[in-house]
Amino acid sequence: MHRQAYMLLLLTALFWAGNAIAGKLAVGHISPLTLSVARWGVACALLSAAGWRHFRRDWFTIRNHLPLLAGLGFFGFTVFSVALYSALHFTTAINAAILQAGMPAVIFVANFLVFRMSVGVGQVAGFLLSLLGVALVVTAGNPLRLLLLDVNAGDALLILAVAVYSGYSVALRRKPNIHWMSFMIALTGAAFVTGLPFMAFEVAAGSFFWPDMRGWIILAAVAIFPSLLGQAFYVRGVGLIGANRAGLFINLVPIFGTLLSIVILGERFALHHALALALVLGGIWMAEHSGRKGAAR
Repeated sequence: MHRQAYMLLLLTALFWAGNAIAGKLAVGHISPLTLSVARWGVACALLSAAGWRHFRRDWFTIRNHLPLLAGLGFFGFTVFSVALYSALHFTTAINAAILQAGMPAVIFVANFLVFRMSVGVGQVAGFLLSLLGVALVVTAGNPLRLLLLDVNAGDALLILAVAVYSGYSVALRRKPNIHWMSFMIALTGAAFVTGLPFMAFEVAAGSFFWPDMRGWIILAAVAIFPSLLGQAFYVRGVGLIGANRAGLFINLVPIFGTLLSIVILGERFALHHALALALVLGGIWMAEHSGRKGAAR
């Protein structure tokens, strides 16, 4: 069970790292609110084609939990992606990586406040260790550079994205007992519907433009990997080991983002990248080991 969760969450982090890069590459090729709406529409259509029989079988339960499912789709999918893609028009990838790495801490706090879940010393130490690794990557080996970062509109949007997705992660404890495909169809459908007003605002504001070929390719990629597979894997991972422990894997997003940028953009791999990988993976191991010991007790 744990190995399955680890593999799913590692792939989730990889897909989400690719999502951030795709969002940056999409600037000027597809408008951000259109990208957000379209990704969930495509994901919902693909899921429905494959899992409609599960959705029909689970409809009675889905109908009874419709407000919860709609809320999860709106906050976890719509608001997060709108905030992320919009933020990448105004802020740097370094700022985005740092702020997204704060999700596990927010999840810890939210779980404590809402569910009074205890957090072990090992989990806190593991989180801090992995966060240090993230800081090494995003500051090129000099964590003191964090003090020099500016806060702008993009950073504020990313803080909103981190907050809503952390709340979504915690709220997954309340999801109904239905097939994962039924759950994802409901959430992606809700995200598509609740995203339409954002797209309408974009059209009214004169910010909408039709995607070019690169925009269509980016849309297809984010619809399949971070939207469809990544979200499904994360839901399953949280179900297997809990939001606190699963949330620590989010620290891998900026690490994978750095590695993808090296491969895709040809950036240089430095010593601090290797050290950061060791710290992040070591921190996740420490927190996981502590979490498993606590669960056993």
